[in-house]
This record gives sequence, C-alpha cells and structure tokens, in this order.
Amino acid sequence: MSDGILSTDPEVGNEQKFCFRCGTLIRADAAVCPHCGARQERVSGRRNRVIAAILAFLFGSFGAHRFYLGQIGMGLLYLVFFWTVIPGIIAIVEGIIYLTMSDERFAERYG
Repeated sequence: MSDGILSTDPEVGNEQKFCFRCGTLIRADAAVCPHCGARQERVSGRRNRVIAAILAFLFGSFGAHRFYLGQIGMGLLYLVFFWTVIPGIIAIVEGIIYLTMSDERFAERYG
C-alpha cells in the first residue's frame, strides 16, 4: 500500500491506484491514465528541478540546492568552503544543468 497504491484487484491480482487527475481506478504501474490520458507521476519524495535550480543560483554557495536534493554531505562541503567562491561557481553550472535536464531524467537522478 505504498506509492499511492490503493487496492488490489482480486480477479487479476494487479495492484491499482486512482488517477490523480480524473480519479479513475487504473493499474498501479500505468504511466498514463487510459481514461483521461493524464501522465501518472510518483508523488512521494518528488523534487522539483526548477526549485533546485533557483536554490543553486541564489544560495548555491552555501549548498542549499544540495540540501534540497537530499545530498547532505555535499551540502556541508559547500557550506564549509563557501568563502572560496568555488562552490558558487559550481552551483551556477549545476543550476544551468538542472534547467536543461528533462523532468524524467531529473526524477531518475534526484527522485
């Protein structure tokens, strides 16, 4: 019953969930709702690439984007060396990478 899986169809044995847009009961592993065509996304633990990029541009010297992405060790490393300006330069490059990356690739890498 994790990842939004709500019920099990006893006849087929497939786990099912509700479409986030139309509410139709669909297979849990469906990428697209067959009723409305809405793309199904993982809800739990999802991070936004635009927010990560904004944090990298504004507070990247302090590792804010790394903390947001759950990379605490790298965030602490940025925080320790922020005075050298090098983490700020790296953060700007990372922010550009986040913005040019597709949503699917970002979700695969950073969840």
